Amino acid sequence: MTEAKAAPPLPDRLSVDPTSPHHIAAVFEHDIGIRLNDKERFDVEEYCISEGWVKVPAARTLDRKGKPMMVKLTGKVEAFYR
Repeated sequence: MTEAKAAPPLPDRLSVDPTSPHHIAAVFEHDIGIRLNDKERFDVEEYCISEGWVKVPAARTLDRKGKPMMVKLTGKVEAFYR
């Protein structure tokens, strides 16, 4: 008798960081997958489909605020619900 909530449409740009203006909490209630150049990535922090990039952490490097340094990878980006 429990009804699954309908998943909201995936935005063009989405960030995991709650302080980012591109963070949408309702999307993260569902399991999301990201493919870059037809290979699924599990370490994506932010993506933009229209511009064709994802940001992933650069090893163990931290910035001065203690957050991981990000590297921008470009290519064909696909976002989907699992």
